[in-house]
Amino acid sequence: MPIAKNDDGLSPEAYLRGELTSTVKHELIDGQVYAMAGASANHERICQNMARKLGNHLEDSPCEPFGSDMKVRVRDNFYYPDVLVDCDFDESEPYFTTTPVIIVEVISRSTRKMDEKVKLLEYINIPTLEEYVVIEQDIADVTVYRKSDDWRSTHYFLGEDFYLKSIDCTVSVADIYRRVQNEDVRLFLEQQKTSSE
Repeated sequence: MPIAKNDDGLSPEAYLRGELTSTVKHELIDGQVYAMAGASANHERICQNMARKLGNHLEDSPCEPFGSDMKVRVRDNFYYPDVLVDCDFDESEPYFTTTPVIIVEVISRSTRKMDEKVKLLEYINIPTLEEYVVIEQDIADVTVYRKSDDWRSTHYFLGEDFYLKSIDCTVSVADIYRRVQNEDVRLFLEQQKTSSE
């Protein structure tokens, strides 16, 4: 069934109805619908590593992690972050949240501009959001934007840890890049092997 549009673009209600039956995920930005591209193996590895780390840490917490099928609503726009944490999920709206405390995006060259400009400006206006984590897949670089630091960016690299204050969780960059195939990870593992010999 086609998704209905009006002169102002697609309404949130029509978008949500369409997503229930669509075989492709779409984001809704300013009334326009954008199809989501498929993810690479490295992208999936990073997402799974991050989701697993957060899930294990939050096992006995009211906060819970969600994967890339959970939408975030910002005004009338809808996005599919790669991973998010919500501590006050509204069960009356099971297909999206407006109350994430952490959002994680795994980026590549083709998505960098969207994730570090458009989405950054959208996400930091979510009242509940405390941390926005951007993880590169082609190189080893984790950027954390924190509300407590006026949304300034801090970079973390292999061999370092980063702290997510909103859920009291320390994450190793190396754990996030476990099994990932890129040059930074290869060199890091070689250096570790050499230093242990």
